[in-house]
Amino acid sequence: MDIRALIIEDEKNLAGLLRGYLEREGFEVHEAFSGETGLAVARRIEPDVVVLDWMLPGLDGMEILRELRRFSEAYVIMLTARTEEVDKIVGLSAGADDYLTKPFSPGELVARIRAMLRRPRDGAATTPEENQLVFGELEINPARRQVRLGEDEASLTALEFDLLVALASRPGFVFGRRRLLERVWGEDYFGDDHVVDVHIANLRKKLNAAREGAGNRYVRTVRGVGYRFEDV
Repeated sequence: MDIRALIIEDEKNLAGLLRGYLEREGFEVHEAFSGETGLAVARRIEPDVVVLDWMLPGLDGMEILRELRRFSEAYVIMLTARTEEVDKIVGLSAGADDYLTKPFSPGELVARIRAMLRRPRDGAATTPEENQLVFGELEINPARRQVRLGEDEASLTALEFDLLVALASRPGFVFGRRRLLERVWGEDYFGDDHVVDVHIANLRKKLNAAREGAGNRYVRTVRGVGYRFEDV
């Protein structure tokens, strides 16, 4: 079955160029030239991946991304002409999986998308109890992709969940950023490793929201090296 890709980009020439590259790779490609249209198309076709421009007329990319995350688990790669680090952090915090700064090679975009698609969104075909990870009040269920702290559930994005599972699979082991990129984003991911810090920060916030201080207790920073999971 074809992978459905949605391009939300108001520059029609660029959208057409990207469409051509993706169609040659076997994708089923849809286009939208405004945020409102993009959201309507996303609801209708349920895309597997969304290429989303940051600067759009009407609703901007960030508003679209937040709304998209209300009903879709599609992979999202943002296109931006902005290079400031804060812009990248905001985009990733809102639920984007990756970003590319214009100008970029369409071939690089395709490679990034292929790398993302090799990271499954859904849990493996196992029973709910199989491979469950339990650390005191923290329960991680890979099959259901659920995280509970006592009676409370932590609502994590797919990337945040995958990061938590990677860390919790080896309590006490120190994962460098590059190793986490390989485990979670895929071995051929070639973006910068700053994305790890952003998603770890989001993971901690959500665990802290479910149980005060939990994120800081379980996910520890090893300064100058990376992160480790603490079995507390």
